[in-house]
Amino acid sequence: METLQFDGIPEFILAAQLGSFTAAALQLGVTSSAVGKSVTRLEKRLGIQLLHRSTRKLSLTHEGEVYLASCLRVMEELRGVEGSFLSGVAQPKGRVRIDLPAAFGRRHIAPLLITLAGRYAQLDLTLTFGERKVDMVNDGIDLAVRIGELKDDPELVARRLGEQRLVICTAPQYLSKAPPLLSPADLLTHDCIIGWRVGLRKRWLLKNAKGSVHEQEIRVRHEFGDGEMMLRATLDGGGLCQLPTWLVAEHLRSGALVTVLDDCAGATMPIHVIWPHTRYVQPKVRVVVDALLEMAAQQREVFGGGEK
Repeated sequence: METLQFDGIPEFILAAQLGSFTAAALQLGVTSSAVGKSVTRLEKRLGIQLLHRSTRKLSLTHEGEVYLASCLRVMEELRGVEGSFLSGVAQPKGRVRIDLPAAFGRRHIAPLLITLAGRYAQLDLTLTFGERKVDMVNDGIDLAVRIGELKDDPELVARRLGEQRLVICTAPQYLSKAPPLLSPADLLTHDCIIGWRVGLRKRWLLKNAKGSVHEQEIRVRHEFGDGEMMLRATLDGGGLCQLPTWLVAEHLRSGALVTVLDDCAGATMPIHVIWPHTRYVQPKVRVVVDALLEMAAQQREVFGGGEK
């Protein structure tokens, strides 16, 4: 069976982080030439170039960036295991990078994570927000929260947090001047506000009489790449919008927004927390997953009842 070789990896990590063979050599207590030769042997073994070399500094190739992220994850995982052996208790520590849906993440996930980090002095956060798909393994992301159906991916583990329910809503002032809205087909005559994303279809998810979900064509007036802006435009009377209940609940209670087409609205989308598959789940990852599952079970209005 082929064994994994670690020769050259410490030298590569330091040289990449410091941008210099000389600086890496000083930390390792060897010569600059020895560091350079170790990295060259590593590149030869892998069959790829990891570093661009110049007389002024070193820089990572694309393959080098991917490999460095993987190396750092492995080294951090090893340090976490060693730390748990030494302390006898697996304490969450180190930096955990988490990618979140923009509006949902800012409103409901980030506050929990900041509170969690306050309880663990050695737990550091890197939070990113967006709707784009990311390569978790190559981008060095430890955890992500995703809304929508997941593709089967053997490299990822997923736990269901719950689901979001979608409603079609608008401001009363829009309805007072708009055409009649009696059936889904009428959406083709109304101003509709949607989220913008490359390749996103200009359709809404609706339910038929049997409860199955289908896509309904709509007439789009405004497109926004941010959920908060979609809500703002809807509150200002800009048109109809299909939004999750966690975003609009307070405005529905106050009367600032009203729902329409209730008989065919109400489609749902699952919410998951996902992370790269590994035999050993680091304490920093496990504590975040456990906190999210606990929050999902408690906040039924946001997560629709938690894990199923």
